Formats: sequence, C-alpha cells, structure tokens
Amino acid sequence: MFESPRKSINEGDALSKSQEELSETPPGSPVKRNNQQPDKRSFSAAQLCAEESSEQEQEQPEKQYTDYDTDEPIVRGIFQIRKKSHDVLLPSTRVTWSLIQPETPTGERTEYVQLKDMFEVKVKRDATSQQTGGTLLGITLFQFKKNGPKLKDHAIHFNNMNVEHCEIWFKKMKEILRGFQNRPKSLKVFVNPTSHKKEAYQIYRDNVALLFQLADIKADVTKKGHTLFILVVAFGGDGSVAEMAHGLLLQAQMESGRDTDSMFTPVQAPLPLGLIPAGSTDTVTCSVYGIWHLVTTAMHIIMGTFSCSPVDVCSFSSLGRLLHFGFYAMFGFGGRTLALAERHQWMPPGQKREFGVIKTLANLKPEDCELSLSSCEEKQELWMTNQGLFLNVSIMAIPCLCSMAPRGLAPNTRLNNGSMALIAAGNTSRSEFIKHLKRYNSVNNHFSFSFVETHTVRAVRLRPRSQRSWSDDPWNVNGDLREVPSELLIRVHPQLLTLFGGDIEEAEEAHIKCSCI
Repeated sequence: MFESPRKSINEGDALSKSQEELSETPPGSPVKRNNQQPDKRSFSAAQLCAEESSEQEQEQPEKQYTDYDTDEPIVRGIFQIRKKSHDVLLPSTRVTWSLIQPETPTGERTEYVQLKDMFEVKVKRDATSQQTGGTLLGITLFQFKKNGPKLKDHAIHFNNMNVEHCEIWFKKMKEILRGFQNRPKSLKVFVNPTSHKKEAYQIYRDNVALLFQLADIKADVTKKGHTLFILVVAFGGDGSVAEMAHGLLLQAQMESGRDTDSMFTPVQAPLPLGLIPAGSTDTVTCSVYGIWHLVTTAMHIIMGTFSCSPVDVCSFSSLGRLLHFGFYAMFGFGGRTLALAERHQWMPPGQKREFGVIKTLANLKPEDCELSLSSCEEKQELWMTNQGLFLNVSIMAIPCLCSMAPRGLAPNTRLNNGSMALIAAGNTSRSEFIKHLKRYNSVNNHFSFSFVETHTVRAVRLRPRSQRSWSDDPWNVNGDLREVPSELLIRVHPQLLTLFGGDIEEAEEAHIKCSCI
C-alpha cells in the first residue's frame, strides 16, 4: 500500500547501469529573451501562481500539444529518457519532452510534467563509480501522480553525461521550485509511539521519513518545542491530532493574552498542522484527505497544499473553564463504547472496537439529560432546550469519515462552514438503534428514524438531570476519554486552525468494514 521513494531511486540506478553507453550531447545553454540574461531571472510565488491559474486544475490523462507554452523556453537540450533521445524544453511552468526521430510525423504526442506537481530535482550519479561523488549520469525529477484521492511519488530520469549541461538544468529547475513558498523547509514531527499497535515510529521511518528526506525537508522528531519550525506534523490517531491542535491553539491564546477560563473569542493558531494517520479510526485525517494513505498525506505536506481555508474547531468548557479544543464529541453509546475498548488494549484495534460496540449494545441504556442548543438559523444566540432520555449524543464540526462510516458520521457537515452537526438518538429499542448504526455503513440515510433528531448548531450545552455527575459515563472527545464533572458547553469557532490537505466531498470506499453489527 505504501510506496517508498527508495524504490524509484533504485529502479533509476538499475536502468542507468543497464545502458552500455550514454551518448554525450552538446551542453545546453539558457535561451535569451529580449537581450536579457536568463541566469538572473527569478520567479516569485505570485508570478508562478498567476501563470498556474490560467491552466485547468482537473487532471487530464492525455492531452496533445502543438505549442506547449506561450513562454519561450528558459533552457533547451537533449536527454535520453527510457534509452531514447528526446528534445527537452523548460519553460516557466512545465517540463516537456518529445522523441527525436526522423520518421516521427508532425504532431507527435509530447509528454510533460507541471512544475507545480514536482517536489524535487536531484543530480543523478553512478553509485558504482569509485570517483568522489560518482560519475554524473543526468538529473532526476520527482513528481506526485494522482490516482483518485491517492497521491504517489514518481521519478523521471533524464540521462546526459555532460556535466555543464546537467548543472544548468539543475540550477534553473531548483530556482523555479524554490519559488513555491508554501512548501515547508523544516518540520516538527510528533509521533505517538502507542499508535498502530506500537509500530507508528517504525512506519514513519519506513514510509514517510524517506519522502521528507528526498524532498530536502528537515524533519525533527526528537527536539521539544516548535518555534523554529514553520509546520507541526501529528503522526497518530484522532487523539494525537486533537492534542496537537489543542497545544497550538492554547499557546496562541496565551500569547495573545486571552483568558481561557471565561467566555472568549479565540485567535487562530499561527502555525499550520500536518496530519499523517496512524490510529484506529483517524476520522480527522480521513475527513481532510478523503482517504487513509500515508504517502498521500505526506505528499500534501511536502507540496504545501493547504485546505481551501482554515478549518472549524470546537471548544469544550465546563463551569466556565476551558477543557479542550477539538473537532467532535460523543456522549452515551459513543463514550461507553470507547471506554470498553480502552480497557482491552491487548486486542488488535479492529477487534477492540468491535468488542466495545457489542458489549455496549448488550447493556444499552439511555441517559436522562437536558439538551440545549443554539441554532445557526438565528442571528442572535437563542437557546432551545429539550429534556429526555438519549442513547447517544454526537456533536461534530467535521464530517468524521472512517472505515465504519465511508460517507461520514456527519455527512452534511464540511470542514469550514462555521457550524456543527448535532445528532441526538433518543430512547428506543435495541433493534431499532442497531438499524440506525448499520445505516452508517451504507449509502442510506441513517437519520431517517423517528427517534433521531439532527440540527445545525453554533453551540450545545448538555447537563445531567439527576443529581449525580457524569464520572461513570465518560465523554468520547476526539477519540480520547474525558471525564466531565457536570454540564459541558461546546462551541464552534470558524476557521480557527489551518490543516494541510483539501476539502473533499466523499471518501473512497473503505476496504475495512466494521462487522460487529
């Protein structure tokens, strides 16, 4: 499932070694434009974005070009690609190459790669050479290829043994790639060692660290703090993501002088947060990327692709005191299921989750609560209150896509629409509640039950009607258990945190399903 950049490099070396001889071509030289020296030309991010905005964003599998760019090429030369000579041009937005062959008819299909889809260019050397650094063989372009929501790394080898020729191309392409200023140069990576059956760190080293190294990104996984880094990465499940989000947001409030133990309007976190999944559900990561795929998430971080705007975040408070920042919470069935699963850490993640669901269904019981909500339909904050028995209450600021709910636990919610989804399942029979749960794993509407009510809200307050506290009934807040002494107030704060990725409509059909019901 996971592709390593090491594989692409080894294949390229094997290809170069199998060639008996690489024909030497004259060194390429920069193409002059209006008597200006191209070597002094530089590209800003704004200029590159302006050139890119005129192109179609959706991928076209095959497109025939007769005039590939309105710009004149910066450099032009001859390289061997797949053992055949090609005429290669480098304008400001793409690299194009066409086969050199006398019998080739006019209009021969030309291949190309957009520079915005490249994440690195490196000089290619013969590793078997005894000389210092190895014999220069050419340059290698590293790009990402898209297959649905998945991104995969791909290497293109341009062979030419002329040193001056390759150095000119290498410098020009590095100059252009440095113009993409959203791309990180250094990262602070927090790996949860207990995630993915305690193999998270090894998975990171084998599948993600190599990509960061290939892209010349300094990824620090040992130092504390993040003041010297432009991006923080959470490698783990929903709990790890929530802890990192909470830490970034809490520091932002402290630095801005906000009093978190009162009603306050939080400020945005100054640093973006990268997500790499390594948990049992990873609903936050799947909601952002639309898929559970390590290489895809790492490539989004490398390429610096932010979501369309900062995402919404919830604040969880009790008795005027801030408890946590996060993305979702569940009380009742969702909280007790997680509590039972956490008591059986020796089980595999899927089995542990299914055990919790079955055991909680066997002892299904409602909670007597007072549920108040502030609807998004009102301009002023007007509260509506409902008292009664509830089997489960969910509040979500993101769609919460996962293997158990490929359309999302809250499919009508987006990452940044400034609202939360409130889903309250009232008291009903066990068989009817199971039917409701099964709908999450299908395309049918799981809200079309008389005992299920949904609302689009800005704030939710939940308190027990009995005198006892909720210490025996913990909340599931972002995949972690939280004890709430009495009432819990949940508010949504629009576009509070920037995540790497993109807003998606629906995730790829999950391969792993929850078979417990």
